[in-house]
Amino acid sequence: MASIILPSLFRPSEVVALVQYKLSLKPNYGHSNDKTRERLYQLLELTSRGFAASVQMLDEELRDAVCLFYLILRGLDTIEDDMTLGLDTKIPYLKTFHERIHEEGWNFTKSGPNEKDRQLLVEFDKVIGSFLQLDPTHQAIITDSIRCMGEGMAHYITAGINIETITDYEEYGRIASGIIIQGLVDIFSLYGYVYPMLAKRKDLSKSMGIFFQKINIITDYLVDFREKRFFWPKEIWGEYCEKFEDLINPENKDQALQCLTHMVLDAMRHIEAVLEFLSMVKNPSCFKAGALPQVVSIATLSMLCGNYKLFTHEDLKIRKGEAVWLMKESNNIATVAAIFRMYTERINNKVSPSDPHFEEIGITCSEIERICESKYPASKAELKRLQAGVMAGPVGNVITAAALVAGAVALTQTVVF
Repeated sequence: MASIILPSLFRPSEVVALVQYKLSLKPNYGHSNDKTRERLYQLLELTSRGFAASVQMLDEELRDAVCLFYLILRGLDTIEDDMTLGLDTKIPYLKTFHERIHEEGWNFTKSGPNEKDRQLLVEFDKVIGSFLQLDPTHQAIITDSIRCMGEGMAHYITAGINIETITDYEEYGRIASGIIIQGLVDIFSLYGYVYPMLAKRKDLSKSMGIFFQKINIITDYLVDFREKRFFWPKEIWGEYCEKFEDLINPENKDQALQCLTHMVLDAMRHIEAVLEFLSMVKNPSCFKAGALPQVVSIATLSMLCGNYKLFTHEDLKIRKGEAVWLMKESNNIATVAAIFRMYTERINNKVSPSDPHFEEIGITCSEIERICESKYPASKAELKRLQAGVMAGPVGNVITAAALVAGAVALTQTVVF
């Protein structure tokens, strides 16, 4: 716990959020008498703590459907990602995975021994059994989403993960994330939890998914490069080097950072659509669950901008305290718009005047500010409130932070992150 709090020591709002999070009750999904359901949520925690936290935010009638949707997606994605499986094994499973989820008792045991989510597929019969108990309308939405994703994944791995154009880059983002977001919108629409127009605006679901996926792709540069998976579009990186691997050569540091700025700028094009999407979500629990991945994404993008460690270190992440603070704050569109403004201002301040995209970044950040002030006017006051807490300096805050740390450390024996 102390190692988690120390990076946030001079950011009192983060320390407060961490302690509040640690004091909060453990997730209670109401499955104490259902061992299969209990195991499904354990598998959800193992695959993604972040998504498990998002599911916990949802109203009860949505939790099981969304939990199963994600677990099925992770099963499909695990087969696609497993580098120990040949294409002759992968492709048939990707193309027929939407059919497999209707086969009672089916599981998959061919994953490599070190594959992170191997156990999920070994116990996939539990996922299928519970999926088949869902409302038929939920089943139909999930099945169609998985069919589209599986076909798209099969296409890309057949052609080889070697993205040439920004159009291809965004199509992959749509397949990897946009489809599932549209599926979630369709499920939320059944309960009237989103405005009817959102279900029709598939372009907004697409942009939500693409923005999220682009940040993942930028973050995973080294991991994907070492697995010979080139998701960065050549249309961008080709402006700075002849070969993709040239970016990790220390002699090309300036070009690598300029390329990174270009990738950041490209991702920022989707922010207006992300905010418009979220403004159409009526249900508070659905809003918070949808907003959390997006605010973490913009915080991650800010952390990566101008950060050469991207080319030398794997698994770069924002501070745990920062992530928990974002989860605590992301309750309405005004605050979320303010969060986006705060991080885009940081991006603007990080780009060097010598960077060829310095002016474009400035124009984009100014446009985001204009959009927030005109469409979400309450975000201006929220921005001031957030900055007062997050950007507070050490003077006058050390005592508060130290007291909170002491209280948190005292609790480490009773509550576990």
